[in-house]
Amino acid sequence: MKKTTLILGCGDIGMVLGGELIEAGHRVIGARRGIAALEGSGIEPLALDLSDEAALAKLPDADFVVYVLSADRFEEAAYRAAYLDGLQAVLRTYEGRDSAPQRILFVSSTSVYSQKEGELVNEESPAEAPGFSGVLMREAEQALHDSLIPGTAVRFSGIYGPGRDRLIRQVLEGRIAPATPPMYSNRIHRDDCAGVLKHLIALSEAGKPLEDLYLASDCAPDPLYEVMAWMAGRLKVESTEVIQAPLRKRASKRCDNTRLLETGYSFRYPTYRDGYTQVMKEGGFLPEPV
Repeated sequence: MKKTTLILGCGDIGMVLGGELIEAGHRVIGARRGIAALEGSGIEPLALDLSDEAALAKLPDADFVVYVLSADRFEEAAYRAAYLDGLQAVLRTYEGRDSAPQRILFVSSTSVYSQKEGELVNEESPAEAPGFSGVLMREAEQALHDSLIPGTAVRFSGIYGPGRDRLIRQVLEGRIAPATPPMYSNRIHRDDCAGVLKHLIALSEAGKPLEDLYLASDCAPDPLYEVMAWMAGRLKVESTEVIQAPLRKRASKRCDNTRLLETGYSFRYPTYRDGYTQVMKEGGFLPEPV
């Protein structure tokens, strides 16, 4: 019998995931405020605003629900609405039904960590970021954990991919991170975000046990200086300006993806070299060969 997956916040990642789930035989419903982008995708569109209580009754029954909303601005109220309030409303809606989802997957973030000295972090590490974004993500994860419906939170690190090319453009401007002290950064390609979610759904569908939390980041948590220097080499540009101020505000940590790898997931882009090569080729950033 065909499984139904509902993707709440069906944007960039959701559309890639939805396409792959359709290929795997799922019926996929994509919920978002504006549904024009879903036209021709094979994903069934559902116009929905989760802040509208009346709209929650329209949530269709589904075997799997993927909650991948994004806040529309970096403000506490926007984060609370998108992550905590929205997820709690969805959980309440499904908990009150006779037919609950087999599993709800919540897309969280490694912004919950406050480590700054290059520490290795995993699912067991303290997640005590003091900023509102990290606090609200942790509260949303806890709401899922406390729910009667089985749930799994997936903490993605810095997502990049087609259209997510800010770092490439910084390098093209001649900018680079400082070499010392090393500022570790962590990334995951958009297609691996979709791949991880598809993989976890497949495991659940097969009756395999899932943890309630996975850290999803690629296999190369390297200093940002090394990432940008490699990129400058590929782009054949010279770095002329060291970025200083913004980096001092960031956490510096190394994300350990061992728990995810132990489930059998194989990264499509195991390192930034693999992933950014694809992005640079697809975006036309690489210089033409002489």
